[in-house]
Amino acid sequence: MWAARVVTLVLAAHGSVDPRSAAVTHAVAGRIRRLRPWLDVRPAFLEKTGPTLNDVLADVPSAVVVPFLLADAYHASVDIPEMIENSGAAVEQAEVLGEDPALLWVLRQRLSEIGVSPEADGLGVMVVAVGSSNAAANARTSNVARALSVGTRWAGAEVAFATRPHPTVAEAADRLRARGARDLVFAPWFLAHGVITDRVASYAAAHGVPMAEPLGSHNLVAATVLDRFDACNVGSTTAAA
Repeated sequence: MWAARVVTLVLAAHGSVDPRSAAVTHAVAGRIRRLRPWLDVRPAFLEKTGPTLNDVLADVPSAVVVPFLLADAYHASVDIPEMIENSGAAVEQAEVLGEDPALLWVLRQRLSEIGVSPEADGLGVMVVAVGSSNAAANARTSNVARALSVGTRWAGAEVAFATRPHPTVAEAADRLRARGARDLVFAPWFLAHGVITDRVASYAAAHGVPMAEPLGSHNLVAATVLDRFDACNVGSTTAAA
């Protein structure tokens, strides 16, 4: 039963020098509290912003850490597990948010907010994301572009990595034009604005390409976090019973 133990949901974000990033993390934590008022929810950050994950874990008796990350790459597979191990606390780590259908719905909504229709014939959508040295993580991110274009009349959708590896933004644009795209648009596969999204926005403005907002604070983002928490917490409770 849920009442058998008190478990804190620790929302572990990357952290950024840009305050807009932390603001989204705190806003999503607030949405989670409204969806589940009895749950103790604590935002934490891996770097550049406080409170740190180490500090939060030192202050909770039992927790599930939900990585507030879209990709299952270095931060989720190395940084967070190391911090959990070093904490000595009773902590489980949930899965990253990933390419959840609820998040894809939010991405479609962000595109609709700038006038993009699924019926837009000849449109090329560039799903711009942070790349990784982890090829499997990049492959999962590429699935977002494929899933996003299902059921549309677009010329296509391509992932573009803003950092590494390929395809770059310019390469993704060339691929879409080769597929018949007459117009292009950016769909940021990011949870919040920050240094990298600003760089993409500058490129978009210089090339006259519209750009949607990141996923941001949305009830479906909060619900996805809760899904990850529940999958981990229920499994742990069952094992302990």
